Amino acid sequence: MKDILCKELEKAGKNPVEEEMMERLEELRITPDRELEKKRFLFRLHGRPCFPRGELVAITGKKKSGKSFFCSMLMVLSYRPQYMSMTRIENEDMTVLWVDTEQSEESTQEMLKSRILRACEYSEMCLHRLHAFNLRSVNWRHRMSLIGTAIVRLRPDLVIFDGIRDVVNDINDGAMAQEVVESLMQLASQMNCCVVCVLHQNKAPEDKTLRGALGTELGNKCFEEYECRKDDNRVFYCQQTSTRKYDIPTPLMFTVDSEGMPRLWSTETERQASLEGEAMSMTKPNMEYMRNGELDYRKAFDKLLPTGTTMRAHELKQRFMRLTGLGKESVYNWLRIKAMKEGVVCRIEHNPQWVEYVRGSTLSPVTPLPC
Repeated sequence: MKDILCKELEKAGKNPVEEEMMERLEELRITPDRELEKKRFLFRLHGRPCFPRGELVAITGKKKSGKSFFCSMLMVLSYRPQYMSMTRIENEDMTVLWVDTEQSEESTQEMLKSRILRACEYSEMCLHRLHAFNLRSVNWRHRMSLIGTAIVRLRPDLVIFDGIRDVVNDINDGAMAQEVVESLMQLASQMNCCVVCVLHQNKAPEDKTLRGALGTELGNKCFEEYECRKDDNRVFYCQQTSTRKYDIPTPLMFTVDSEGMPRLWSTETERQASLEGEAMSMTKPNMEYMRNGELDYRKAFDKLLPTGTTMRAHELKQRFMRLTGLGKESVYNWLRIKAMKEGVVCRIEHNPQWVEYVRGSTLSPVTPLPC
């Protein structure tokens, strides 16, 4: 039948191949009145939709910057309505495919048991609908076909691919990068799932671009991109850096507690837990001002501010750090604010350039110096 049609087209002076292509183009044509399915998002971060179905999302950052923590939060959120400043949009629990090519099998299992399942409280739904695979022992040539098969057979709502670099031999091979990214795009579209790809940034500290030709291709094709980083106080930041639709200007901020679980860095309690750990990393701690392994900042402020005296802000900071052996200004600033809230010290602001401190308000008042 097809051969007869081709001959008829040739008699009419039409190229059968071109006609077939035109039919395909007509199917792909976008017009103002064409009815298209609205983009469906899986989650909200700070109230803004994110992680859409049918698209790729990139998560990047330097080594040990919190990428895996962020991915674990997404997996937990698939089985909880709310978690870590994020909410799930759909009411039903999701099916998740987690592919780990970087960690050892033991590390993948530990993360599954001690972080993800623990945060989900070992729910039955999570146990049956979260599919975790470690492909580190598989040759790079076979990983992509295994991932494609898993997506088609398991039909996940969310795919966590950590990391995409391990399905190519050369991260700077442009042709291979295009093939991999396009294959993942087609799978995301056909299976209506969100595919999250984790890829490191370039090694230079100042270079925050995704690594290699693979990173360039992923950055060009992904719907949105998130950067993970960690500051000197061990506070992690997950920041949306690009998107095709909803901007999310506020990052997700968290710390990691003593049991290895993420905790939001948004309340005074969590700030205190983070900075108290830093306060213990002192240069040469003066044991006179240590009590039960913690810095006795009240005693130090009382020593530096005898009754009836004042001290300029910068001088108080320098003397406090020298007296106690504290090595970080950020920790001093936090301790000073805490001492002010407790009434240990009081602030006297003559003008923005002239700030002094005095002992707490329970002691005799001090007359401010003239401006």
